[in-house]
Amino acid sequence: MAGAKTKLSFAISGFPEFTPELRDVERQWLATLAQVFESYGYANIETPSVETVQTLASKGEDVDKEIYALTRLAAVGEGTAKLALHYDLTVPTARYVAKQHGNLTFPFKRYQMQRCWRGERPQEGRYREFTQCDIDVIDADTVSLAYDAEMLEMAVVALTRLKVGPVKFQVSNRRIMDGLATHLGLPDGTLLARILDKVEKLSTEQLSERLTSELGLDAGGIDTCIRFCQIKGGPDAIADGMDALGLSNPDADAGRDALCTLLARVEKSRPADFIIDGDLAISRGFDYYTGVVYEARFIDFPGYPSICAGGRYENLVGQFMKRKLPGVGISIGLTRIFTKLLSEGLLEPGRRSPTEVLVAGDESLAAAEAESLAAQIRATGANVEILPDVSRLDKQLKYANDKGIPYVWIVRDGQHMLKDMTTGTQQDVTVESFAAARAH
Repeated sequence: MAGAKTKLSFAISGFPEFTPELRDVERQWLATLAQVFESYGYANIETPSVETVQTLASKGEDVDKEIYALTRLAAVGEGTAKLALHYDLTVPTARYVAKQHGNLTFPFKRYQMQRCWRGERPQEGRYREFTQCDIDVIDADTVSLAYDAEMLEMAVVALTRLKVGPVKFQVSNRRIMDGLATHLGLPDGTLLARILDKVEKLSTEQLSERLTSELGLDAGGIDTCIRFCQIKGGPDAIADGMDALGLSNPDADAGRDALCTLLARVEKSRPADFIIDGDLAISRGFDYYTGVVYEARFIDFPGYPSICAGGRYENLVGQFMKRKLPGVGISIGLTRIFTKLLSEGLLEPGRRSPTEVLVAGDESLAAAEAESLAAQIRATGANVEILPDVSRLDKQLKYANDKGIPYVWIVRDGQHMLKDMTTGTQQDVTVESFAAARAH
């Protein structure tokens, strides 16, 4: 049963905060994701929230206006800020691997779930503070193509466990885009990828104008690009579409083979409410992705930003050390997913309190006795609280009911009763019988 639609609360614009019952669900999500990632052998790491501005700028993206630079409030004469909050987890991981290289076993498989900060204009799905969940594998010299499929498989399993769906994954391979650039006689595929990645947001006239003015393509080249962007679907559709286009060269062929192999593998375990299609226009990370690229969106909310993305990169770590350490990774936008489902009323709230037992009584229950009893019950492993300075039992019961506390341990005239707040039944109880019941 879904919960009611919830309007997000912000302490400061772009910085969401949740009530205890929603934070409880968010924590359950984090625990579920950790369990999925670890089931594939990925170890957890955490990097500092702060990196140097130089490190953050190494990814090659235009992030200068997005990062939150740090200076001390009372700093005088320090000039340009040298430190900033990280805006994603990929660059910090690359720096971490370079720094910890001698202490790591390769292939290095890690997952990371931390807050990130971006100084962009807040809007639905885009926040200034958010939780990102990343999985990456980094190896020396080369990373097996099998990990391309493992990343996608893990992301699908994770989203399925969270009951997030239906979802559509669009998958491509940047080597195909590089092959198209070669086919068109262009020296580099980066600018071509930037333009074609926006094909769904551009009219045919706008796309043609950009391809002409920025790349100098003629009508034949423009037609090739338009037909290229229409190649979508499973392995057969990708192969047939590229053949029809006459797109064949070393990069295009290698990218097609890797993409078709990946799509064939993941199709075998694809959940019914997930679509996983090849889409040759998808590029992402224009300056650093070199192989497979992934992007996922809600099927029911097609205009909403992507909720999961990633790809293969060759030299991010190499920017921090004199050695090639390629990798492949995928990122799940937990806050983006969570807030959308919450706003649509598709999330069932969790518990308002972790308390399992409230120790209660009337005026005959002394504070010292209540505290001692609470400590004994707590020793059985239960989460226990008391309500100090409230002697009326009805108020204590109301408090337990309002907070969703499942049991109230009532002490009255020396008698101990355990009240089930869900059923309203109560029975005699001792610490020993309670402990025994918990053990079973």
